[in-house]
Amino acid sequence: MRAITYTRPGGPEVLQLTDRPTPDPGPGEVLVRLATAGVNPTDWKSRSNAQPGPGGQVPGQDGAGTVEAVGQGVDPAIRGERVWVWEAAWQRPWGTAAEYTVVPARQAVPMGPAPSFELGAALGIPFLTAHRCLTLGESVPDRMGPGSLTGRTVLVQGGAGAVGNAAIQLARWADATVVATVSSPRKAQLAAAAGASHVVDYRRQDVVAEVRKIAPRGVDTVVEVSAARNAAVDAQVVGMHGAVAVYADDGGAEVTIPVRAQMGPNARWNFVLVYTQPERAKVLGVEDVNAALLDGALRVGEDAGLPLHVFPLAETAQAHRAVQDGAVGKVLVDVTA
Repeated sequence: MRAITYTRPGGPEVLQLTDRPTPDPGPGEVLVRLATAGVNPTDWKSRSNAQPGPGGQVPGQDGAGTVEAVGQGVDPAIRGERVWVWEAAWQRPWGTAAEYTVVPARQAVPMGPAPSFELGAALGIPFLTAHRCLTLGESVPDRMGPGSLTGRTVLVQGGAGAVGNAAIQLARWADATVVATVSSPRKAQLAAAAGASHVVDYRRQDVVAEVRKIAPRGVDTVVEVSAARNAAVDAQVVGMHGAVAVYADDGGAEVTIPVRAQMGPNARWNFVLVYTQPERAKVLGVEDVNAALLDGALRVGEDAGLPLHVFPLAETAQAHRAVQDGAVGKVLVDVTA
């Protein structure tokens, strides 16, 4: 099979198109013939810093394709199913930047005939991260579905990013009021296309004042991409028993939180890394994201606020570079091209 591999950490140039034997699924595993792979910031960060194993590493956590074969103990009825794949390369050598990958059966989720492979490959890290962020607070349930966030208000800081877009789509599916912050009119269009109820341009508007107009008692959840920059704002808008969920360190690696101001509302500040979240939370996240997918609530593309940037497999290095350079939208690899 054709696969992108790297044998040492470094820049995008360490990624090489290679021919490798197609792996066999072991007990409890499935072999997936991939159509599309997703590229996320953790892909280039791992490629830059983590030493691959002796056989090299195929990058890519997210993808979508068709189950080709199953290992011992896996129901053969899943063979031929269209699936989306999550965490393929987490502590494993076989990622999704290849024509085939092997994953534990539970990490290949049947997606039915309707959703595109592009949408399936965009789910994994962004949507599972967003789900975790939206279900951490004491004032919100740990399951998501239509009506589960009725009467709640969610603030998505950075509504034009991949996780921000996922948070908007999931929160609107759950019937929350969603306020998204952005840095430009173009990004405001994207956040609105994703389904945000209100959009605030933080470079032109007072975020605290605008959010308090919409939610006078404060918001229930903040989905936070840049706590170092936004902590003071978050502290002023989080409501009683509300939660701030920090999933990235854009803009700085350290954060200062006003303690006394957060004691009054019993606010909760949480830090989210999708790979190491509690097992139950991950199981619920996969189930709920797939339910939203099968419900037709999730979308990708310009009209969903998530422009697609698609590269052929041989240009995976350019795809990594695009994510590293801050491409707005979702970067994908067409494994068949």
